[in-house]
Order: sequence, then structure tokens, then C-alpha cells
Amino acid sequence: MTHLTIDGMLAEARERLRRLYPVEIPQAIARGALLVDIRPQAQRLREGTLPGALVIERNVLEWRLDPTSSARLALADDHEREWIIVCSEGYTSSLAASSLQQLGLRRATDLVGGYQALKAAGLLMVAATAPHFEREVATLAWL
Repeated sequence: MTHLTIDGMLAEARERLRRLYPVEIPQAIARGALLVDIRPQAQRLREGTLPGALVIERNVLEWRLDPTSSARLALADDHEREWIIVCSEGYTSSLAASSLQQLGLRRATDLVGGYQALKAAGLLMVAATAPHFEREVATLAWL
């Protein structure tokens, strides 16, 4: 039995993806793509948050985004939804996005360079204009 190395696995995963660069994220959000931050809570506390991104930790990602799952999020209602997976530096997110594509979420991809690249580009607030985030903010302001 032949075994892949993690580098080989990562390369195979990325072959399936059309990965996005930070400068492409505003346009993706404008067309309805959703950012998903898969970093663990401790990492988000240490590095910072990504306003407007859905926070779904890696260990439950497939269950939350698969439209056929009984544990899915309400927003995960269509196999054609565009999901942009974000981790800290763009490694774990590639594996996660590839896994989502195996579930039939063909528009799942990830962010080259992850949260760190978005931060360096000054684009951390890019998803704060996403309709789902604006609804959440409006609801909290109303309370």
C-alpha cells in the first residue's frame, strides 16, 4: 500500500481547487460567497477575529455545510453555494475545501495565505458587508 505524505495530500487537494487571493475576496463576497473561519477558538483569540465570517471549527465543518446533513446550518441549503474556507495560513483550509468538494460542494475553495494574508492586505473587515452578517448585527442592535 502506497501512502501519501502530507505535502502530497495537500498538493492533491489543491489540484481540485481554484483558490482565491485576498484581493479577490471583496468581489467574491459581493457575488454572495460566504467566508468560513475554521480556526480553533484559541487561535482566533490569539490572532484575532474575522468579522462577517461564519465560525465553524474544522471538526464539524462537513456536517454543518453539507445540505443533506441533519446537522447543517440554515445557510447550507444548496450544493451550489460558494464557500471560502479560511484558516490561519492557508494549509488546513485547502484540505477542508477539498473535503467539501468531495461532498458535492463544487464551489468550495479556500483563501491563499489564510487569515494572515487577509490581515496583511488590510481586508479583515471585507465580510462585514455580507448580508448574513448585516442581519446579525441589526438583530443584536435591536435587542
